[in-house]
Amino acid sequence: MQVSLAEGDGQAFGVAMPIIAFFSVAPTDASVFDKVVTVTVNGVPAHGAWYWERSSQPEDALEAHYRLPAYWPAHATIHVNMPIAGLWAGRGLVFANNLTLTMRTGAAQIVKINGKPGVDKMYVYQDGVHIRTFKISLGAAKTPTYLGTAVVISKANPQLMVSSPGDAFYSIKVPWSVRVTYDGEFLHDAYWNGQLGQANLSHGCTNMSPADAEWYYKWSQIGDPVSWTNTGSTQVLPVWDGYGDWNLPWVIYAKGGLLPPTV
Repeated sequence: MQVSLAEGDGQAFGVAMPIIAFFSVAPTDASVFDKVVTVTVNGVPAHGAWYWERSSQPEDALEAHYRLPAYWPAHATIHVNMPIAGLWAGRGLVFANNLTLTMRTGAAQIVKINGKPGVDKMYVYQDGVHIRTFKISLGAAKTPTYLGTAVVISKANPQLMVSSPGDAFYSIKVPWSVRVTYDGEFLHDAYWNGQLGQANLSHGCTNMSPADAEWYYKWSQIGDPVSWTNTGSTQVLPVWDGYGDWNLPWVIYAKGGLLPPTV
């Protein structure tokens, strides 16, 4: 089976970015993979875990995410060595290729959002320092925003947003859009929303003023974490919807997901 990585050599990411490996055929045994694949942070062995889940890419059968119990350190160098070509991946299966990766983390850019009506604030931190506070609006009662922690996946300016089947129709190109889930949650410019900081009115996205959305879009990194509380929902972002890795307790994550590691 072919193995590929989401990240590229020399790229920089936020501190919540999992290392993501894609597998063209689903391994049935992760024991050898777990033994031979190594990850270091600034040259020191990391003590993280791989979590296996169904692939977000239609051309691949399975993917594995690697993270530590806590976020990566900021301004760090992470190296991955996968000397797996020809090794066992389950009965009748072997890995086809070796891979290496060296990536970096940027500043620790962390966003915390409190969606309590009448509060509706977004607090922005960089390397432990509070640098900005924005007024926002989250999902309305019928379309609440997820609880928990998401990770910035991609950015687009503008992003075409289209209504879901059964909802009132809309199709609009939205400026300064930062995606945090596969199923369509963004932090974005909502120039039409006149109740930022007062009421939750969106379809689940985090609405921002044009100036704030532009600033956040330009400042944010792929891999930055964003956490929500008081969204009006009881549903926490699922692990599979984007990079929802941080919503699983470490004791569950480290068990390996679909392919438990060797005990």
